[in-house]
Amino acid sequence: MTTIDEPTEMRSNTDLIGREDINDLETIFSVVGAQEADGRHRVKDNCEAEFTWDYTKGARPKLDKLYEKAKRGQWNGQTDLPWETPVDQEALVIAAAESPQEQNRWGNTSLEGTVLEKWGDKEWMQFGIEQQNWMLSQFMHGEQGALLCTAKIVETVPWIDAKYYAATQVVDEARHVEVFSKYLDEKLSGHYPVNAHLGLLLDDIIADSRWDMTYLGMQIMVEGLALAAFGFMHALTPEPLLKKLLRYVMADEARHVAFGVLSLQDYYQELSAAELRERQEFAFEAAVRMRDRMQLQEVWERMGVPAKDAISVIRQGPERDEFQILLFSKIVPNVKKLGLLDAADGWLRKKFTELGVIEFEDWADATEEADAFADGSPAERGVA
Repeated sequence: MTTIDEPTEMRSNTDLIGREDINDLETIFSVVGAQEADGRHRVKDNCEAEFTWDYTKGARPKLDKLYEKAKRGQWNGQTDLPWETPVDQEALVIAAAESPQEQNRWGNTSLEGTVLEKWGDKEWMQFGIEQQNWMLSQFMHGEQGALLCTAKIVETVPWIDAKYYAATQVVDEARHVEVFSKYLDEKLSGHYPVNAHLGLLLDDIIADSRWDMTYLGMQIMVEGLALAAFGFMHALTPEPLLKKLLRYVMADEARHVAFGVLSLQDYYQELSAAELRERQEFAFEAAVRMRDRMQLQEVWERMGVPAKDAISVIRQGPERDEFQILLFSKIVPNVKKLGLLDAADGWLRKKFTELGVIEFEDWADATEEADAFADGSPAERGVA
């Protein structure tokens, strides 16, 4: 690995994430997502499109293998899912409330002194429905971010094998946006705007001019967390249509994260210490923002719950923190595989320790995911 002797400037948490305390819930709740009046959001894209005149297919064999798997792994969001399946949101809320995870989350929480103290079954039922709408909305928004970022990768990555694979991911992401939107419109009961913290991260990824930062932000960080979140929801939901939808999406996402690891692994070995520190800082900032997005700010606001009351409830729920930490199980081993965890005197290792997610460093990375190199589409394999 190429190294340089100049010192790397030590940037504080305030410089990186706008606050010194990463657990400052008041600051986290001060930012709530809202949609622009015209329904559009524009971000300045500073990248340069790059042609390559080397059309040699298979020069990067692992990427070529992934590309061939991706071509065989396509599925049709309109015809391969049982859209006729009825979905009862209230029944799903009741089923979730009976799960051990949900009982642990709220069962020992004191609501005294908050507006939630006066909530009855009607309010808690609506809260559960709003959570479903919010979660699927954020999945949908994240998938559109991935759609834009992967199109950018096609433009900017210098290798033809990576351009080929990224083109298949553009199709994947369009399909994911399509199916999540259809599920929200036809099976659930309302969309939410993009969460403010997720939106800020997507803006940063799109605005950065460096092609590898698009990979790091989207393929490794955002897609890595999404893959874990989809896995947990797939395991917990009793709803058969959503379960199948998530299983199909997860098969695609496993390839997407592997694509990021395979593309960046060799490239990061060529970077200087200062350049690696920039990537570490970006990964840390992305990790914090993705954790912050899980506080349901937009749901609490829609339900008329003041931020101070929501914060009071959240602070009593350590199990919720444990769930958020588990979402990083797909991220930390991939960051380690890229050499970012221990570069620059282990700066990112210290930060991930501070976040409480370092325990996942030796879990399987994306190149070991069974789905990443599986043959055939989920539909063809009969995956449920």
